[in-house]
Amino acid sequence: MSDSFSKVPRGFTRYYVLFLLTEQNLTGKSIINEISKRSDNSWIPSPGLIYPLLGRLVRDGFLEEPDGGEYSITGRGRKELEKYDDVQLKIDSQYSLVNKLGLGMFKVGKFLSNRALDSIRTASRLSHESISQRSTDVQERFNATYREFLLKELERLDQKDEELL
Repeated sequence: MSDSFSKVPRGFTRYYVLFLLTEQNLTGKSIINEISKRSDNSWIPSPGLIYPLLGRLVRDGFLEEPDGGEYSITGRGRKELEKYDDVQLKIDSQYSLVNKLGLGMFKVGKFLSNRALDSIRTASRLSHESISQRSTDVQERFNATYREFLLKELERLDQKDEELL
């Protein structure tokens, strides 16, 4: 298994694929090649990461079905990408202000990290509450999928531990 998963934060691939597709339409293979090229081969995402992601982005309406194999970003995808830009602007603004107040980068980073974690916790809680309000069947399917994901992550961590020994 490639260690490229640890090189980028979870969720970054989604953002970056949307970003790449604002520049030009690309096939799945072209997306992998472009990421590899731009990162000087420091990050080479696997087809097992990219193709399911593309499927989810199409399903969610952020990308259009491939025409001739090339994916294109939709208006909805561009709006999704703008959400990331808004967050980045807010973080940059906060960093700039706190930095002007004389705190070093690491202290600012700690504040911003805590703020980001609080936002993630809030979003997770709200998502959980929203899902809880849906039918029991939907909740059970979500729980089963989430349980399967967690078990796979545990297996992956166990494999990494075994490799280290």
